[in-house]
Amino acid sequence: MQLLPPQRLAAADKILFIAHLAIGDFTYLQNFFKAFAEAHPHLKVHIWIDEVRRTNDQAKWGYLKNYALYDWAENCPFFAKVYRRTYSPQLLAESIAEARAEQYPLVVSLATLRPAQYARLARDAGGPDAWVVGMRGKTRWYAPGDFLAYRKLDASFAPFSSFAGYHITDVYADWFGQLSGLRVDGAARYPFVDIPPQWQQAAADQLAQWGVAAQAADGRPGLVFINPFAKTKKRCWPVAKVADLIVALQQKEEWRTTTFVINATPQEIEHAKAQIADRLPPNTHWFSAQQSFFQLPALLQRADLIISVETAVMHLANAVKVPVVALMRRKNPEWAPIDRDHSTVIMAARRGDWVDAIDVQQVLEVLP
Repeated sequence: MQLLPPQRLAAADKILFIAHLAIGDFTYLQNFFKAFAEAHPHLKVHIWIDEVRRTNDQAKWGYLKNYALYDWAENCPFFAKVYRRTYSPQLLAESIAEARAEQYPLVVSLATLRPAQYARLARDAGGPDAWVVGMRGKTRWYAPGDFLAYRKLDASFAPFSSFAGYHITDVYADWFGQLSGLRVDGAARYPFVDIPPQWQQAAADQLAQWGVAAQAADGRPGLVFINPFAKTKKRCWPVAKVADLIVALQQKEEWRTTTFVINATPQEIEHAKAQIADRLPPNTHWFSAQQSFFQLPALLQRADLIISVETAVMHLANAVKVPVVALMRRKNPEWAPIDRDHSTVIMAARRGDWVDAIDVQQVLEVLP
């Protein structure tokens, strides 16, 4: 039975999805939002991207306000509205009031973290008359509020039944199948990104400034993009190893003229630069998408090869159809790049190992 009853789905004019999203999540989840919008053209699809780092600390608001994912979501034609002002308690209250004024007939929470909290939020945003669907976690005996929160849901998702070799898109397919019977299979699950022309031109200008040709004339790698950073230290690769890798490649004739770009977020780039300031290899530049999310995929699209730890860049490589070498832990293999024909995955040796356990030689062995 569908979690969104067919009669309610047919009668509704709009729907609100609530989710806490990282860019990597959205890289795959957007396919399902797009397919859902196409399957129900009478519905306006609104999305609430909740900020789990919500804080009263005004010093952090600037970064949270400009979270790159908002740029991407607002550029997606299948979203009629994006809620992006939830990074402080006051803005959260204002956004709830704004959502209430919309009088949503359908509200869906896709939050897997703190599901009880998001069950309450979904009901608050939808009001008493909305049909609210959400995730249901295990009720904790020491938190009686969980039981009351889940009572606010009209329907809840059945847990995903994992199987050997499943991909994260199998989880998302299960969610939307439960919601409305939607099917998204095969290549329709592959990530994509539509880059506005202004940012494509900005990438071209940046490469020209660095003196990088549009494409190596002799077929050698002209531009290699390396991303060693993720949100957690467990998924980061040391900058020192990045420098060692570049130096080792530059000793080979076929890589001698290659330009290397090291990526870092605006918050970490200065610290990262300092780590190898005295040994930055030649033909190597630092990059950070400081103006718009689209600066990142626009530059990735120009690369001949992407080397990345398990974070958004790794998945965006598939979206821009550039070969990627992915450095991953063994803990979450379902997050491996989906396009296997254009992806090479190097796993840390043991399940408990962090990504920094992968050595430079392992990467060199998979490169031509």
